[in-house]
Amino acid sequence: MIAVTHGSPSAANRKAVMRLVDRVATVEPGIDVAIDFIDAKSVDVAAAVAAAGQTDAVIVPLTLSAGYHVRTGLSFGLERIGGQARLAGELGPDDRLVGILAERLADAGLEEGDAVLLAAAGSNDPRAVRECFETARRLGHRLGRAVTVGFIAAAIPRLPDAIEMIREVHPGTRIAVAAYLLAPGTFYDAAASVGAELITEPLIAPGRPVPIELVDVVLDRYEAVEAERHLYA
Repeated sequence: MIAVTHGSPSAANRKAVMRLVDRVATVEPGIDVAIDFIDAKSVDVAAAVAAAGQTDAVIVPLTLSAGYHVRTGLSFGLERIGGQARLAGELGPDDRLVGILAERLADAGLEEGDAVLLAAAGSNDPRAVRECFETARRLGHRLGRAVTVGFIAAAIPRLPDAIEMIREVHPGTRIAVAAYLLAPGTFYDAAASVGAELITEPLIAPGRPVPIELVDVVLDRYEAVEAERHLYA
């Protein structure tokens, strides 16, 4: 398995992602797990495969929704190099991630009557945007209340605009932001600065164990590709 994630200038982000990969390797020691941080402007999947020495690797994108890097960059890179390497699906939407979000909201002090806003990174891929709205729908079903969405970049509504709209429609209501972000870093800092009354920690939070549910999602994405490969072998 090659776990692929966006390169980040944030040391906390990189440390968190490496903790996830280490946990995956610990839970499934029979899988050879490598990690590759890709450049946001240039997705070089060939270099990742070569560096790992796994020409038949399953590449698992550590992304919560499938934007450009998954649907275009990584897919095109695999087609270009040929071979037996395969691309797994993105991590979300998944009810196990929704469960983590619900737990984070409870830990942050969510109260009856709070407005809940899902903060997502954002993408210019409409399919990725729809996936974030689907996660919000599932979270709303889990909580028994409406959940709106705000994006930190690339998509609308932007997070500050979503907060402003809630304040206009429901003045005096506390706003709880559910950070639909894998790890701390630039995007999380942006979400934390918008002025909501409370915000959850990211899915991989400093000082907390990596959620086993998240590990299971990563392994499921890997195993789905392996099962398909064996089916058509």
